[in-house]
Amino acid sequence: EAVEELLKVNSLDASTIDVIGFHGQTITHRPEIGLSLQIGDGDLLAQKTGINVVHSLRQNDLANKGQGAPLVPLYHQALVRDQPKPIAIVNIGGVANVTWIGQKEDDILAFDTGPGNALLNDWILKHTQQPYDKNGEIAAKGNCDPTLLSQLLEHRFFSKIPPKSLDRNDFKTDILDHLSTEDGAATLTAFTAHTIANAANYYPKEVNQWYIAGGGRHNTTLMNMLTKLIKAPNTPIDTLKLDGDAIEAQAFAFLAIRSLLKLPLSLPTTTGVLKPCTGGVLSISKTGIPA
Repeated sequence: EAVEELLKVNSLDASTIDVIGFHGQTITHRPEIGLSLQIGDGDLLAQKTGINVVHSLRQNDLANKGQGAPLVPLYHQALVRDQPKPIAIVNIGGVANVTWIGQKEDDILAFDTGPGNALLNDWILKHTQQPYDKNGEIAAKGNCDPTLLSQLLEHRFFSKIPPKSLDRNDFKTDILDHLSTEDGAATLTAFTAHTIANAANYYPKEVNQWYIAGGGRHNTTLMNMLTKLIKAPNTPIDTLKLDGDAIEAQAFAFLAIRSLLKLPLSLPTTTGVLKPCTGGVLSISKTGIPA
């Protein structure tokens, strides 16, 4: 239904689209056992839309000892090819991930940094029935608890050497249950900000610029915290005339094309895969353009 609506709104149809890059919705991510599950039937989508679909983009990476995530780094690299390096691009979705990009083609490192919006969204929904903290307004009214923040930052994930990846449910927030809605929001926002800023500890070289993408960049309180914690300039990726809300979706269209061309979707320095690795499964529509 979402794909059909997208085509309708943009006056597109099957004759104008070569391929859909279909990620699906992740329901569990357990790379330590080679498992990452996404809801979504690529074959069914191809038949319903009449468009060829590339899906199951993480599985080959996992089969070759990779984390299966993050998969957006090569697209990040392509977006800033003409920008001065080194650069860091952070995507703040449910989980936050970063791509460090150096001068050379193979100068790239990527990993999940920690929680993005997921913990904060869950907290806000539980305490206010709102789906998220709009503009960070609730967190702005609270105070971060430094002791609890320190405890959250002791999670074993943060001592792992990248590449590394997370499931949105890897962190527990029970220790915050006694806090007010505002103080809990402030503490979780600070948790996300600190873990993103701490990613710089793993960069091969300091960066000239951080660009922030994803829904988290709309959170004014989070962005203000990042500005205080990050040494280099940081701005929304929209300053490059890109749509910061669409980067991840665009990335999977990009990966679908790379899959069709048998080009790598991931590298040892982006997912920990054994060698540069292509992937994806092609579902050919009976009425779609021949593969």
